[in-house]
Amino acid sequence: MSQRNRIRSAFGSAPDYEGHARIQRDVAATLAARIAGLDLAPAPRVLEIGCGTGFLTRALIERGIGGDWLVTDIAPEMVERCRAAAPPCDASRTLRFATLDGEHGTPEGAPFDLICSSLAMQWFDDTPAALARLAQWLAPGGHLVITTLGPRSFGEWRAAHAAQGIAPGTPAFAAVDAFATLSPETLIVEDVTERHPDPRSFLRAVKAIGAGTSAPSHRPLTPAQLRSVMARFAQSGCEVTYEVVTCHLHRATTFPYVSPQ
Repeated sequence: MSQRNRIRSAFGSAPDYEGHARIQRDVAATLAARIAGLDLAPAPRVLEIGCGTGFLTRALIERGIGGDWLVTDIAPEMVERCRAAAPPCDASRTLRFATLDGEHGTPEGAPFDLICSSLAMQWFDDTPAALARLAQWLAPGGHLVITTLGPRSFGEWRAAHAAQGIAPGTPAFAAVDAFATLSPETLIVEDVTERHPDPRSFLRAVKAIGAGTSAPSHRPLTPAQLRSVMARFAQSGCEVTYEVVTCHLHRATTFPYVSPQ
């Protein structure tokens, strides 16, 4: 199975995303507040990448963002969960849902006044390159605003592996400097921490939200290795840091829209 299919399958079968994705919920709410403060078109055309169960979708609706929306995720099961959880539409908003590979797929309805995503693009092969591609789908004056994870994320879990001389399976996230090359309107890096009562609770939470897909070359740990890493992680207090990167690209109003080939 390819890495992309492994990721799709893991999130599609996530047993309790809503119950364990506390950080994801909080980050989506903060991102929605940031988006609500932008100079959006009166009835924006919106593309959401990696909707999951709908944290960002619902937060934007609560903020009064209307318009014509295309809400997408790579996992069709997540698309259906988001659809089921979305509040009824009113005259100010139309919601369409679709399965889409946000990194390589071609969305319908371009150009968009807003392209957004919350903590989904860290699973891309090359997030900065994907942002540059997605920016081509912006209408003049449009905004692309996303959050993703930086390379210092899960540093405590990585350190527990390193202390035992074991390579972690945590994926390598894009360096923050790579986003700076896109000349973003805004680039913010913030640390958000989450404490778990014990190592098993952390691992259960990761599995419950479908985020346990390891790097392609990683070999699973033996039971003895896992126990040693968990013991070291417990000594650190079972605290996990998320390095949250917010990147905002803005297309100039004088820049004509040309449909990408």
